[in-house]
Amino acid sequence: MRWKSLTVLFVVLLTIAFGAAGCESLSPPSAATGAFPQVSGIFNQQNTGIWVTGEGKVSVVPDVAVLNLGVESQAESVAEAQGQAATAMTAVVEEFNRFGVAEKDIKTQYFSIAPVRRWSEKDGQEILLGYRVTNTVIAKIRKIEDTGAIIDAAARAGGDYVIINSISFTVDNPTAHYDGARVRAMADAAAKAKQLADLGNVKLGKPTYISESGASIPVVRDFYPEAAMPAAPSTPISPGETEIRLSVQVVYSIE
Repeated sequence: MRWKSLTVLFVVLLTIAFGAAGCESLSPPSAATGAFPQVSGIFNQQNTGIWVTGEGKVSVVPDVAVLNLGVESQAESVAEAQGQAATAMTAVVEEFNRFGVAEKDIKTQYFSIAPVRRWSEKDGQEILLGYRVTNTVIAKIRKIEDTGAIIDAAARAGGDYVIINSISFTVDNPTAHYDGARVRAMADAAAKAKQLADLGNVKLGKPTYISESGASIPVVRDFYPEAAMPAAPSTPISPGETEIRLSVQVVYSIE
């Protein structure tokens, strides 16, 4: 009798132990339990209020011309080709100096010396024709009204070796125009938020979040063929207008 009682007691204790272990395995970990309110809070925060993006732009006249030009020569020897290119580039740079282009505004962009070969059907192999030297610079012209005259002078100085790659126009100090673009961007954001609030039949509150995106300055660009510019007539240059753009992201509360 005593043996049967001990057996029953053992079975009961064993059942209680397994039941406790099963309940513990079914309950989620404390870390996971705490994570759900945090995720929910972030989700609710990101979906509260009215989110809009405002864009502002101001039109400005470019005050800087960026001229990309170079010289290219080809001869039977490296020394001869390099000498021709050096002479032509020196003459071009002298014209820049004559027009008052500062040395810091003239930057070498590319320089190369490469062999020139041609496939010969007769010989069944490539034949060395000579060597080509290419030297290009980027010149920033701050007196934008001199741009056309500088192009003409550089073309005359470099002769048949000159290559005019491109010319572009930009604004030297764009930050001076950011204030106006910023005012228009915020006004655009407010107008969009007001319209959304009216359409949603809610009352628009104050901004709770404002973020400004980087301003962009489109560059007015013209391209010229890789050929020497004629000495006459003079080259007409018109910078036109460009726009400085700025955007803001604003979150408005709903009252």
